Amino acid sequence: MTEDFVATPEVQQLLDRASGMTVEGGDPRLKSITRDVIEALMRVIAKHDVSEDEFWGAIKFFQDGAQEFGLIVPGTGLEHFMDLVLDAKDAEAGRTGGTPRTIEGPLYVEGAPLVEGDSVNLTDDADDTDTLYMTGNIVGPDGEAPADAILHVWHANSKGFYSHFDPTGEQTPFNNRRRIKVGADGRYYFSSKIPSGYSVPPNGATDRMLKAIGRHGNRPAHVHFFVEAPGYRSLTTQINFGDDPFAADDFAFATRDGLLPVPQRQGDSAYVAFDFTLQRAADKADEHLSGRARAAA
Repeated sequence: MTEDFVATPEVQQLLDRASGMTVEGGDPRLKSITRDVIEALMRVIAKHDVSEDEFWGAIKFFQDGAQEFGLIVPGTGLEHFMDLVLDAKDAEAGRTGGTPRTIEGPLYVEGAPLVEGDSVNLTDDADDTDTLYMTGNIVGPDGEAPADAILHVWHANSKGFYSHFDPTGEQTPFNNRRRIKVGADGRYYFSSKIPSGYSVPPNGATDRMLKAIGRHGNRPAHVHFFVEAPGYRSLTTQINFGDDPFAADDFAFATRDGLLPVPQRQGDSAYVAFDFTLQRAADKADEHLSGRARAAA
Protein backbone atom coordinates (compact mmCIF):
# COMPACT_ATOMS: atom_id res chain seq x y z
CA MET A 1 0.00 0.00 0.00
CA THR A 2 1.15 3.56 -0.74
CA GLU A 3 0.07 7.00 0.43
CA ASP A 4 -2.04 7.23 -2.73
CA PHE A 5 -4.63 5.14 -0.90
CA VAL A 6 -5.42 8.18 1.26
CA ALA A 7 -6.36 10.11 -1.90
CA THR A 8 -9.11 7.65 -2.84
CA PRO A 9 -12.68 9.02 -2.81
CA GLU A 10 -13.74 6.76 0.05
CA VAL A 11 -10.96 7.96 2.36
CA GLN A 12 -11.40 11.60 1.36
CA GLN A 13 -15.12 11.38 2.12
CA LEU A 14 -14.28 9.85 5.50
CA LEU A 15 -11.93 12.76 6.23
CA ASP A 16 -14.59 15.32 5.35
CA ARG A 17 -17.10 13.68 7.63
CA ALA A 18 -14.67 13.01 10.50
CA SER A 19 -13.51 16.65 10.55
CA GLY A 20 -17.03 18.12 10.45
CA MET A 21 -16.66 19.49 6.93
CA THR A 22 -20.04 18.09 5.88
CA VAL A 23 -22.10 19.64 8.68
CA GLU A 24 -23.05 23.14 9.77
CA GLY A 25 -21.62 24.73 12.88
CA GLY A 26 -18.29 24.44 14.55
CA ASP A 27 -15.10 26.42 14.03
CA PRO A 28 -14.04 26.41 10.34
CA ARG A 29 -10.34 26.83 11.19
CA LEU A 30 -10.48 23.96 13.67
CA LYS A 31 -12.22 21.79 11.08
CA SER A 32 -9.43 22.41 8.56
CA ILE A 33 -6.68 21.73 11.10
CA THR A 34 -8.42 18.58 12.32
CA ARG A 35 -8.78 17.29 8.77
CA ASP A 36 -5.11 17.88 7.97
CA VAL A 37 -3.91 16.24 11.20
CA ILE A 38 -6.03 13.12 10.64
CA GLU A 39 -4.97 12.94 7.01
CA ALA A 40 -1.30 13.21 7.98
CA LEU A 41 -1.70 10.30 10.41
CA MET A 42 -3.49 8.25 7.74
CA ARG A 43 -0.61 8.89 5.34
CA VAL A 44 1.89 7.68 7.94
CA ILE A 45 -0.16 4.51 8.46
CA ALA A 46 -0.33 3.86 4.73
CA LYS A 47 3.32 4.78 4.00
CA HIS A 48 4.75 2.52 6.71
CA ASP A 49 2.11 -0.22 6.40
CA VAL A 50 1.35 0.13 10.12
CA SER A 51 -0.18 -3.10 11.40
CA GLU A 52 -3.30 -3.31 13.53
CA ASP A 53 -1.17 -4.39 16.52
CA GLU A 54 1.19 -1.43 16.03
CA PHE A 55 -1.72 0.98 15.71
CA TRP A 56 -3.44 -0.12 18.91
CA GLY A 57 -0.10 -0.37 20.68
CA ALA A 58 0.46 3.31 19.88
CA ILE A 59 -3.00 4.22 21.15
CA LYS A 60 -2.30 2.38 24.41
CA PHE A 61 1.03 4.16 24.74
CA PHE A 62 -0.67 7.55 24.63
CA GLN A 63 -3.46 6.43 26.95
CA ASP A 64 -0.99 5.09 29.51
CA GLY A 65 1.31 8.07 29.10
CA ALA A 66 -1.32 10.80 29.33
CA GLN A 67 0.25 12.15 32.54
CA GLU A 68 3.57 12.57 30.72
CA PHE A 69 2.39 14.57 27.72
CA GLY A 70 4.30 17.53 29.17
CA LEU A 71 7.49 15.49 28.70
CA ILE A 72 6.54 13.70 25.49
CA VAL A 73 5.91 16.98 23.67
CA PRO A 74 9.41 18.44 24.29
CA GLY A 75 10.99 15.01 23.91
CA THR A 76 9.62 14.66 20.38
CA GLY A 77 10.90 18.13 19.48
CA LEU A 78 7.43 19.61 19.07
CA GLU A 79 7.86 22.27 21.76
CA HIS A 80 11.18 23.36 20.25
CA PHE A 81 9.54 23.32 16.81
CA MET A 82 7.03 25.90 18.06
CA ASP A 83 9.98 28.13 19.05
CA LEU A 84 11.44 27.70 15.56
CA VAL A 85 8.08 28.66 14.05
CA LEU A 86 7.94 31.82 16.20
CA ASP A 87 11.55 32.66 15.27
CA ALA A 88 10.70 32.30 11.57
CA LYS A 89 7.65 34.54 11.94
CA ASP A 90 9.80 37.16 13.69
CA ALA A 91 12.34 37.01 10.86
CA GLU A 92 9.60 37.46 8.26
CA ALA A 93 8.27 40.47 10.17
CA GLY A 94 11.75 41.97 10.58
CA ARG A 95 11.72 41.57 14.36
CA THR A 96 15.28 40.99 15.52
CA GLY A 97 17.33 41.11 18.69
CA GLY A 98 16.55 40.17 22.23
CA THR A 99 17.42 37.16 24.35
CA PRO A 100 16.58 33.91 22.56
CA ARG A 101 13.35 32.21 23.53
CA THR A 102 13.32 28.55 24.41
CA ILE A 103 10.86 26.02 25.79
CA GLU A 104 8.90 26.57 28.99
CA GLY A 105 8.59 22.91 29.95
CA PRO A 106 5.72 21.50 32.01
CA LEU A 107 6.79 22.40 35.56
CA TYR A 108 5.93 26.07 36.10
CA VAL A 109 3.53 26.76 38.98
CA GLU A 110 1.50 29.96 39.19
CA GLY A 111 1.39 32.03 42.36
CA ALA A 112 5.03 31.98 43.48
CA PRO A 113 5.85 34.62 46.12
CA LEU A 114 6.51 38.11 44.74
CA VAL A 115 9.71 39.47 46.28
CA GLU A 116 12.12 42.33 45.74
CA GLY A 117 15.46 43.58 46.97
CA ASP A 118 19.12 42.66 46.60
CA SER A 119 19.09 39.58 48.84
CA VAL A 120 16.49 37.32 47.24
CA ASN A 121 16.93 33.66 48.16
CA LEU A 122 14.92 31.05 46.24
CA THR A 123 15.72 28.02 48.39
CA ASP A 124 13.53 27.48 51.44
CA ASP A 125 14.60 23.92 52.29
CA ALA A 126 17.82 22.54 53.71
CA ASP A 127 20.11 21.54 50.84
CA ASP A 128 23.78 20.74 51.31
CA THR A 129 24.89 21.35 47.72
CA ASP A 130 26.81 24.42 46.51
CA THR A 131 25.20 27.86 46.49
CA LEU A 132 24.29 29.48 43.19
CA TYR A 133 24.54 33.26 42.88
CA MET A 134 22.97 34.75 39.77
CA THR A 135 22.80 38.37 38.73
CA GLY A 136 22.47 40.55 35.66
CA ASN A 137 20.46 43.25 33.98
CA ILE A 138 17.10 43.35 32.24
CA VAL A 139 17.22 45.87 29.41
CA GLY A 140 15.20 46.96 26.41
CA PRO A 141 16.46 47.18 22.83
CA ASP A 142 18.21 50.51 23.44
CA GLY A 143 19.77 49.45 26.73
CA GLU A 144 17.09 51.09 28.85
CA ALA A 145 15.81 49.51 32.05
CA PRO A 146 12.11 48.59 31.65
CA ALA A 147 9.90 49.91 34.41
CA ASP A 148 8.04 47.44 36.64
CA ALA A 149 9.72 44.33 35.26
CA ILE A 150 8.93 40.98 36.86
CA LEU A 151 11.38 38.08 36.61
CA HIS A 152 9.84 34.65 37.24
CA VAL A 153 12.45 32.06 38.27
CA TRP A 154 12.06 28.33 38.88
CA HIS A 155 14.40 25.36 38.93
CA ALA A 156 14.93 21.87 40.35
CA ASN A 157 16.67 21.12 43.62
CA SER A 158 20.00 19.32 43.94
CA LYS A 159 18.23 15.96 43.50
CA GLY A 160 16.66 16.99 40.20
CA PHE A 161 13.13 17.43 41.58
CA TYR A 162 10.82 20.47 41.37
CA SER A 163 8.67 21.60 44.26
CA HIS A 164 5.00 20.68 43.75
CA PHE A 165 6.13 17.79 41.53
CA ASP A 166 8.62 16.10 43.89
CA PRO A 167 7.79 12.39 44.22
CA THR A 168 9.56 12.30 47.60
CA GLY A 169 7.18 14.92 49.01
CA GLU A 170 10.11 16.50 50.83
CA GLN A 171 10.04 20.03 49.40
CA THR A 172 8.03 22.89 50.83
CA PRO A 173 5.66 24.78 48.50
CA PHE A 174 7.42 27.16 46.11
CA ASN A 175 10.91 25.98 47.02
CA ASN A 176 13.21 27.34 44.29
CA ARG A 177 10.37 29.42 42.85
CA ARG A 178 9.98 33.20 43.01
CA ARG A 179 8.66 36.19 41.12
CA ILE A 180 11.21 38.95 41.51
CA LYS A 181 10.10 42.57 41.24
CA VAL A 182 13.06 44.19 39.49
CA GLY A 183 14.21 47.65 40.57
CA ALA A 184 14.25 50.79 38.47
CA ASP A 185 17.85 50.16 37.42
CA GLY A 186 16.87 46.85 35.79
CA ARG A 187 19.30 44.83 37.87
CA TYR A 188 18.26 41.52 39.44
CA TYR A 189 19.95 39.26 41.94
CA PHE A 190 19.11 35.96 43.58
CA SER A 191 20.78 33.08 45.34
CA SER A 192 19.70 29.46 45.60
CA LYS A 193 21.19 25.99 45.65
CA ILE A 194 22.68 24.69 42.41
CA PRO A 195 20.08 22.62 40.57
CA SER A 196 20.88 19.18 39.28
CA GLY A 197 20.16 17.84 35.85
CA TYR A 198 17.69 14.99 35.77
CA SER A 199 16.11 12.32 33.61
CA VAL A 200 12.52 11.56 32.72
CA PRO A 201 10.81 9.11 35.10
CA PRO A 202 12.46 5.68 34.73
CA ASN A 203 10.28 3.19 32.85
CA GLY A 204 7.61 5.85 32.28
CA ALA A 205 6.01 6.50 28.92
CA THR A 206 8.60 9.07 27.83
CA ASP A 207 11.50 6.87 28.91
CA ARG A 208 10.10 3.88 27.03
CA MET A 209 9.49 5.93 23.89
CA LEU A 210 12.98 7.42 23.88
CA LYS A 211 14.70 4.10 24.53
CA ALA A 212 12.71 2.51 21.70
CA ILE A 213 14.27 4.97 19.24
CA GLY A 214 17.74 4.83 20.80
CA ARG A 215 17.64 8.13 22.70
CA HIS A 216 18.14 9.09 26.35
CA GLY A 217 15.87 11.25 28.51
CA ASN A 218 18.44 13.44 30.30
CA ARG A 219 18.39 17.18 30.82
CA PRO A 220 21.37 19.32 31.89
CA ALA A 221 21.23 21.51 34.98
CA HIS A 222 19.18 24.58 34.08
CA VAL A 223 17.14 27.52 35.37
CA HIS A 224 13.82 28.68 33.89
CA PHE A 225 12.64 32.27 33.42
CA PHE A 226 9.69 34.37 32.35
CA VAL A 227 10.38 38.09 31.97
CA GLU A 228 7.48 40.55 31.87
CA ALA A 229 7.40 44.35 31.71
CA PRO A 230 4.74 46.81 30.51
CA GLY A 231 5.44 47.90 26.95
CA TYR A 232 7.74 44.96 26.24
CA ARG A 233 7.26 41.55 24.73
CA SER A 234 7.13 38.79 27.34
CA LEU A 235 10.03 36.36 27.20
CA THR A 236 10.05 32.64 27.96
CA THR A 237 13.55 31.23 28.22
CA GLN A 238 15.99 29.22 30.30
CA ILE A 239 19.73 28.86 30.73
CA ASN A 240 21.48 25.51 30.58
CA PHE A 241 24.77 25.31 32.45
CA GLY A 242 27.42 25.16 29.78
CA ASP A 243 29.69 22.82 31.73
CA ASP A 244 27.02 20.14 32.20
CA PRO A 245 27.75 16.95 30.19
CA PHE A 246 24.23 17.04 28.70
CA ALA A 247 24.34 20.73 27.73
CA ALA A 248 24.88 19.79 24.08
CA ASP A 249 22.53 16.80 24.16
CA ASP A 250 19.39 17.92 25.98
CA PHE A 251 16.55 15.48 25.38
CA ALA A 252 14.09 18.41 25.41
CA PHE A 253 16.02 20.46 22.80
CA ALA A 254 16.07 23.55 25.03
CA THR A 255 19.77 24.33 24.48
CA ARG A 256 20.22 27.37 22.23
CA ASP A 257 23.11 29.66 21.35
CA GLY A 258 23.24 32.52 23.81
CA LEU A 259 21.70 30.49 26.62
CA LEU A 260 24.72 28.47 27.78
CA PRO A 261 26.58 30.38 30.48
CA VAL A 262 29.32 28.47 32.28
CA PRO A 263 29.11 29.00 36.05
CA GLN A 264 32.25 30.37 37.65
CA ARG A 265 32.81 27.85 40.43
CA GLN A 266 34.76 28.86 43.52
CA GLY A 267 34.83 26.52 46.49
CA ASP A 268 31.26 25.78 47.51
CA SER A 269 29.80 28.58 45.37
CA ALA A 270 29.00 29.12 41.70
CA TYR A 271 28.36 32.45 40.01
CA VAL A 272 26.39 33.15 36.85
CA ALA A 273 26.10 36.57 35.23
CA PHE A 274 23.36 36.76 32.61
CA ASP A 275 21.58 39.70 31.03
CA PHE A 276 18.09 39.61 29.50
CA THR A 277 17.28 41.85 26.52
CA LEU A 278 13.60 42.38 25.76
CA GLN A 279 11.91 43.39 22.53
CA ARG A 280 9.30 46.10 22.51
CA ALA A 281 5.71 44.92 22.34
CA ALA A 282 3.89 45.45 19.06
CA ASP A 283 0.55 45.36 20.92
CA LYS A 284 -0.86 44.52 24.35
CA ALA A 285 -1.08 40.82 23.52
CA ASP A 286 2.71 40.76 23.14
CA GLU A 287 3.09 41.67 26.81
CA HIS A 288 1.35 38.55 28.08
CA LEU A 289 2.53 34.98 28.41
CA SER A 290 1.02 32.36 26.15
CA GLY A 291 -2.38 30.94 27.06
CA ARG A 292 -0.88 27.57 27.90
CA ALA A 293 -2.57 25.79 30.82
CA ARG A 294 -0.28 25.86 33.85
CA ALA A 295 -0.29 24.33 37.30
CA ALA A 296 -1.46 26.53 40.15
CA ALA A 297 -1.04 26.16 43.89
